[in-house]
Formats: sequence, structure tokens, C-alpha cells
Amino acid sequence: MLHENRRRAEAFGEYAEQYDRSRPTYPSALVDSVCPEAGRRVLDVGCGTGKAALLFAERHCAVLGVEIDERMAAVARRRGIPVEVARFESWDPAGRTFDLVVSAQAWHWVDPGIGPAKAADVLTGFGRLAVFWNYEHPADVALDSAIEAAYEAFAPELEGRGIGRAALQRHDAETEEHARSIESSGRFASVAVHRFPWEWDLRRNEFLDLVGTHSGVALLPEDRRLALLDSIARVIGPANAVVSLACAADCVIADKAD
Repeated sequence: MLHENRRRAEAFGEYAEQYDRSRPTYPSALVDSVCPEAGRRVLDVGCGTGKAALLFAERHCAVLGVEIDERMAAVARRRGIPVEVARFESWDPAGRTFDLVVSAQAWHWVDPGIGPAKAADVLTGFGRLAVFWNYEHPADVALDSAIEAAYEAFAPELEGRGIGRAALQRHDAETEEHARSIESSGRFASVAVHRFPWEWDLRRNEFLDLVGTHSGVALLPEDRRLALLDSIARVIGPANAVVSLACAADCVIADKAD
């Protein structure tokens, strides 16, 4: 269970600025679907550097972030997002309630035996929980295969967990697992999975920065991490080469039971 791997869960603060610079935002269609009305009170669980929180703030929502790492929280605060540093499972809402609880790229770090019920506890009547992730892979099949080969050569333990088609099946299964754990809490009247496809073009070094923000890559021994990134760089080619990514944002939307 990823939520039990605290070393990975809490690794992102070591490269908070790179994470903020390199990780993608989320498609506007997802935000519109999750929050069709402006002015909602939103709690962002595992808000990181505030990438998702900012999208809801731009819709005139009052957003509060909960984030375990002070370094990530500091970046979000600079973007105008108030953040309380805590692990969500032990965070004290102090009687506050919210119309919407969201978690972007972070719900897999939350204990599934605690998270859904706690989200329901802080939601107003008929409030909503929305948890979502971006997934991406190179649109070019040959490039995708070559990058997978680099993972296999230098980080075989991460095979199928990097940026590539090999990870998609696992991603789909994990999204469905999260939906089931939310539904099994018995606190939500409806639970549905939605997919929002989009496209993203990156220069070579931008793509390498993105790869480097994945916790599994960041925690590799330095020699293997550099060898992996160098191998991927050589596969892509010159610094001005463009990597076209086929992306999808998968979102589990759950409306609180009466």
C-alpha cells in the first residue's frame, strides 16, 4: 500500500521547486465537472505546491490546503493558497466544513481505511469528494518503448511505474480501487470514474525534469538515477527535441450520502 511507504510519500519536498515547475496542471473540463459553481469552500488534501488549489481559487472558491511537507506548503503559500501542515488522517478540522474535498495526485498517499470517512465528516450535506490524477505517455510508440527499455535497464523495480503505456493498465486498476474504497465506506451516495483526455508537448529537458519528480526516480541511488535520465535524454535526442505526450486526467467523483 503506497500510503504506508512514508519515505516515498514524503520525498517530494526535497525538490519542491522542480515539482512545481515540472508537474502539469489539470484540464479545465475536469475542474468544471468537479466544481460547476463558483464560490465553494474547498479543502485540498495533499495540496503540494498548490497546482490544483489554484484552479479552484481562480473560480472564486475559498480554498484551504492540507499538506504534510512544509517545503511544498511554502510554495503553495507563495501562490496565495493558505495551507495547514499535517497528515490528513490526523489533521484537526476544528469544526470547519467544506462543500468540496479534492485531492490531486495525492489520494494514493492517504490511508483508504481512514480517508473517505474523514472526507465525508468534513463535507457539508450533499458535499462532494473528488480525487484525480494525471497520467501521460509519449504519443510516439517507438519513443515510448525506448523509454520503457531505459527504465528496465537502470530501474527495473520501477518498470511499469514510469511515464509510459506500460503503466496505463496499472493506473486504471488503481483508479478503480480508489473508487471502490470510497464507495465501500458507505458515506457516499454515488461514486463514478471520469476520464478527461488532453495533450502536452515538452522539450527534452522539461520532460527529464518531469521524470525526475516521480518519487521512485528521486529515491534511486544517485548513479542509477543519473544513468536513467541520461539514457532517456539520449533516446529523445537534442535539447530542442519535442516529446508529445498523450495525457488523461482520471477523476473519481463521489457525492456525499444524505
